[in-house]
Amino acid sequence: MSIDRPVPVPRTAVPLGITDPVESARAELKAALAALEVKANIPRRASETVDRKVHEVRAKAQKNPAAAAAVVAGVAALVGVAVWGIVRAYTR
Repeated sequence: MSIDRPVPVPRTAVPLGITDPVESARAELKAALAALEVKANIPRRASETVDRKVHEVRAKAQKNPAAAAAVVAGVAALVGVAVWGIVRAYTR
């Protein structure tokens, strides 16, 4: 026995079965605007990408803490050398 449940429709899709042309046009416009918002919202996309990468790095750091410590030390050394070089160039 199966129960017919409506399938959830993503914001960027047009639901099937709309027969009224005005409702269809509104649904298409709504879906197009939602798709533009998703595609053009660069800060949101960047934030989601950063969150995903942070999660991946944390998972790798938990699996191998020694490598994570080495990476942190290497980055700190690079930043220190860069600051030293900038200050030295500025003072000359």
